Amino acid sequence: MSPMFHRCEDCGGERLFGQPHETPGSCPDSADGLCPEWWCTDCGAALLVTFPLPAELASVPAVVGRVA
Repeated sequence: MSPMFHRCEDCGGERLFGQPHETPGSCPDSADGLCPEWWCTDCGAALLVTFPLPAELASVPAVVGRVA
């Protein structure tokens, strides 16, 4: 994934964020390989943009229906 600009709470402004994996789709911590971890290239503050589910939970079907 290419770098992105996002608000850094530690720096207090829009900053460039990067990812630790140079090859897109190569994150070993994510089932689809898309890394949720980003860091501020100015101060190093961490940012999670998604919250990956464990593989067991990703295969659980969605509950659809009405609640009385």
